Amino acid sequence: MKLSVLTVPLQQMPTEEAFAYLHGLGVQQVELGTGGYTNHNHCNPDLLLADEGKLEELKALLAKYELSISALSCHGNPVHPDKAVAEGYHRVFVQTCQLAQKLGVDTVVTFSGCPGDGPDSRYPNWVTCAWPDDYGKILDYQWNEVLIPYWKEAAAIAEGYGVKKIAFEMHPGFAVYNPYTALKLREAVGPILGVNFDPSHLIWQGMDPVEALKELGDAVYHFHAKDTRVDPRNTAVNGVLDTRNFGDMAGRSWVFRTVGYGSDEKLWKDMMSTLQLIGYDAAVSIEHEDGLMSVRQGLEKAIAFMQSVMITERPAAMWWA
Repeated sequence: MKLSVLTVPLQQMPTEEAFAYLHGLGVQQVELGTGGYTNHNHCNPDLLLADEGKLEELKALLAKYELSISALSCHGNPVHPDKAVAEGYHRVFVQTCQLAQKLGVDTVVTFSGCPGDGPDSRYPNWVTCAWPDDYGKILDYQWNEVLIPYWKEAAAIAEGYGVKKIAFEMHPGFAVYNPYTALKLREAVGPILGVNFDPSHLIWQGMDPVEALKELGDAVYHFHAKDTRVDPRNTAVNGVLDTRNFGDMAGRSWVFRTVGYGSDEKLWKDMMSTLQLIGYDAAVSIEHEDGLMSVRQGLEKAIAFMQSVMITERPAAMWWA
């Protein structure tokens, strides 16, 4: 496994400055945002696809600072019920696949998206209940008339540009938010679909990330190192479903934290060991979203923490067996 960083928190830094900074901290790979919900300051498809010279400059900077690309990230909602919105996210997805081909990257990270409740919807509708029966009808429409047909077409586009892995971040608010929904869509579309495993979104839902990794197995295509702290009092009072602003860190039931500040070291070591167990040998990519820390301090603490718990070499022979 190699240590990567999603460079979005460093968006105010010029690309070379960001790469130099990460290289100096011992980072081996970068995950680059290409648009959608994800900032594209370091990897703008509109510029790079139109100008071969700029593309070569990016490749040269990566080589200069001994960095490779773990994935291109274009988080978005390409099945949004507003057709203009959906088309914008779809365009970014296609551009990202085109750019992945030119950069020799085989993994694209994104969201599954979330449709509305019917053809005339204006906004996404994330269903979390089996009853009343209306919700089952919404799910049938979303999955069979929108999600599966869209991702079959999108997967074919991605394969046409040499992308081998579309890694869905399992995120509440979107159709794929846990292992069950991820594997359901993968079964319907094909093995090009897998997951970007971000434990922070699973922890607050009450899942055990270690067991989730085992359930997903070879469908794990990318890994985000991001943590969540669940507030025991606020959760005891209001549960884990929380629509308060992320800035209300004292009032929320849970908040994102730098790795090690939400879950203990033992859980992170167990996750790293389980990645090894299921045969995962790709990036562990830090995604820094901690409202209690600066970008630099949060990233530097996360990098140091992950360097201490990651397994970076293949297992030795079991000489004792």
